Amino acid sequence: METLTYLKNFTEVAEEEIMKPGHVACPGCGAALAMRLALKTLGRNTILIFPACCWAVIDGPFPYSACNVPVFQVAFETAAITAGAIRAGLNATGKKGINVVAWAGDGGTMDIGFGQLSAAAERNDDIIYVCYDNEAYMNTGIQRSSATPWGAWTTTTPGKDFKKEKKKNLLEIMAAHRVPYAASTTIAYPDDLVHKFRKAMSIEGFRIIHIFSPCPPGHKALEKDSILEARYAVESRVFPLYEVEAGTHYTLSKNPPQRPVNDYLSLQGRFRHLTEEQRDYIQKNVNAEWARLMHHMRVSEAITNEHPA
Repeated sequence: METLTYLKNFTEVAEEEIMKPGHVACPGCGAALAMRLALKTLGRNTILIFPACCWAVIDGPFPYSACNVPVFQVAFETAAITAGAIRAGLNATGKKGINVVAWAGDGGTMDIGFGQLSAAAERNDDIIYVCYDNEAYMNTGIQRSSATPWGAWTTTTPGKDFKKEKKKNLLEIMAAHRVPYAASTTIAYPDDLVHKFRKAMSIEGFRIIHIFSPCPPGHKALEKDSILEARYAVESRVFPLYEVEAGTHYTLSKNPPQRPVNDYLSLQGRFRHLTEEQRDYIQKNVNAEWARLMHHMRVSEAITNEHPA
């Protein structure tokens, strides 16, 4: 592990507040804080595209907009393709220096919008795609998505019928597309989130940022614990923070001492039904996924050392 590359030079969060008060997010909403930090970094020369998701509501009723930048509300599956079309229009009219950002939930990213997301990545459309991941369809009643982790309760997997399938690994899927930049971050580490948005802004082509975004109602968690939950997700290695450039170069962002996964699970009522044996099963899977990620890191390091830029 001593040979791995770690990010150390984080930047400060900008003081200017672009997002206005008056949004209609739930108390403790991770998605609201993620947007606030993102806009402070992206700046006013930004166009946002919202498919059907929590943020389509959070932004406020027309003509009010809490985001305070141009917003396009589009169909569930069309965030990526709309962002690509807006970029093409800007290019055709010679307008430069504008961030085109598709901002979608996990359902609109990993399920309903996945085909067009993959197509935009394959075309290398010059957009920033953000998935704020609360691990279910929260806006319409906490239904399971392919981002819902094994063992979690949702309204469509009630009681002992908790979700029996593992969470889709979005970052690895995007890395397989060989996109210029893919990264994971959370609201618990604003320095990391800001760093990754700034880095994404400095790169041309398709960029994707995957944000773990706690949802107190959907996770059955206390509103005051959203930051703690996001931090525990990282410390337990449930949601590792890392970057992938060009599909091959991996950089680990945070590597804190490992916290037991049960600390993370215990903050959320959606895991309350799990037995000790089932919690141990989750721990073993987390350990296995971390080992897989560390393998990617070592391969990346070996490639870099063999073929330095």
